[in-house]
Amino acid sequence: MKNQHFKNIVEVNIAVVFISTSGVLGRSILFPPEVTIWWRCVFAAFLIGLYCWYKKYDLKIKSKKDAFSLLLSGLFLGAHWVTYFYALHLSNVAIGMLSLFTYPVITALLEPLFFKTKLSINQLFLSGLVVVGIYFLTPEMNFENSYTKGVLMGIISGVFYSLRNILTKKNISHFNASKVMFYQMIVIVLFLWPVTIGVDYTGSSNWIRIVALALITTSIGHTLFVNSFKNFTISAVSIMSSMSPIYGILFGILFLTEIPSKTTIFGGILILATVVIESFQSKKNK
Repeated sequence: MKNQHFKNIVEVNIAVVFISTSGVLGRSILFPPEVTIWWRCVFAAFLIGLYCWYKKYDLKIKSKKDAFSLLLSGLFLGAHWVTYFYALHLSNVAIGMLSLFTYPVITALLEPLFFKTKLSINQLFLSGLVVVGIYFLTPEMNFENSYTKGVLMGIISGVFYSLRNILTKKNISHFNASKVMFYQMIVIVLFLWPVTIGVDYTGSSNWIRIVALALITTSIGHTLFVNSFKNFTISAVSIMSSMSPIYGILFGILFLTEIPSKTTIFGGILILATVVIESFQSKKNK
C-alpha cells in the first residue's frame, strides 16, 4: 500500500509538470485563445482517440445522465482553457498561472456540496496558505491595466476548472480517464468550431506549439491528472497540483526570460510547503 501511494503521488506530480507547460506554450502561441484551444482539442481528440482504439476501450455512453455530465464537464473545461489563455495573453506566465491557482480554495468550498465529504479545516488552512503564496507571487497592480484583467480572467478560469474537476470526479468512478478526456475534447471541438471560421492561420511556430500543447499538456498531462481523481479527493489533488505555477515560472525563465522577483520566490516556498504537507496528510488518510 505504501508503494502504491508513493506511485500515485509521483503520477500526480508528473501530470502537474506536463500540465505546467501550458503557461509558456499558451503565452507564446499568437492565435486568439479560443482558436488555439479549438486546435488543441482537435489534435488531442485524435491522439487520445487513437490511444483508446489501440487499447480497445469501450467508448459507448450508456446513460443520458453520463452523457449530460460529460457534456457539462467538457463545457466547463473549454471555458477554463479559453479564460486561462486570455489571462496569459493579458499578463504573463506567472500572473496567469498564479491567479488560476485560486481554484484549490474554490474546490475545497464546493466539493462538500457534490460529495458526501465534510469541509476539512486542514484543507481550508492549506488552501489559505496557497492564497498567501499567490499574494506574494503576484506583483502590485493597478486595477485599470491589462495585468489586473489577466488576474480576473485567471480567477474566473479557476472557478470553471474547479467545477470541471468535481464533475469529472463523478465520471471517473466508472469511466476510464482516457474516455473522459476524449469526450471532453469532442465537446469543446463542437462548441468552439464557429470561432475558427475566417481565421488567418499564419506562423509555422504556432502549429508546432499547438501540437506540443495537444500531446504533452493535454493528451498526457491532463489524462494522468484525471486518472489521479481515483486515488485522492479533488481538494487533495487541487492542493498538490499547486506546484504547477512553480514549474510554469521555471519554464517562463527558461523559454521567455521572465525572471521572478524575491516575493515570487517567497510565495513559491509557501506553495511548495503546502504541497508537501498535503501529500503527507493524504498518505495518512489512505
